[in-house]
Amino acid sequence: MEVDEAQIQDVEQQSGIQFPDDYRGFLITEGAAGRLVESVEGYLMLQPSGELVASNAAGEIQARFPGAVAIGGDGSREFLVYDFRKDPPPLSLLDVTAENWQEGVYQAGSFSELLRLFPERGWDWGPPEDC
Repeated sequence: MEVDEAQIQDVEQQSGIQFPDDYRGFLITEGAAGRLVESVEGYLMLQPSGELVASNAAGEIQARFPGAVAIGGDGSREFLVYDFRKDPPPLSLLDVTAENWQEGVYQAGSFSELLRLFPERGWDWGPPEDC
């Protein structure tokens, strides 16, 4: 099952953002099924495009973290989020119990960079930064 441009635009409109080109490419080629990326220290689970709006609403992502859109996570307690307060939007990790952006941990400046780094590095569990 493929995702087309209209479906991506629907997710963007409902989220009030525009995804970067590299992530849009992922959505078009693999977005209907999502993806599981393994590393030496864990997993990156990328959500299927059809689940993005509902999962962000269920986690109250934008209400808790203005400008955030969750696109995946570690399969446990962490959300992988785009930070649309910045241009271009970087990717950060936020725990389900995080109260604000200051508890986020920067992961990569782009989706392509994250996919390049993750298989060898896994998650960056460095100290929270003022994301």
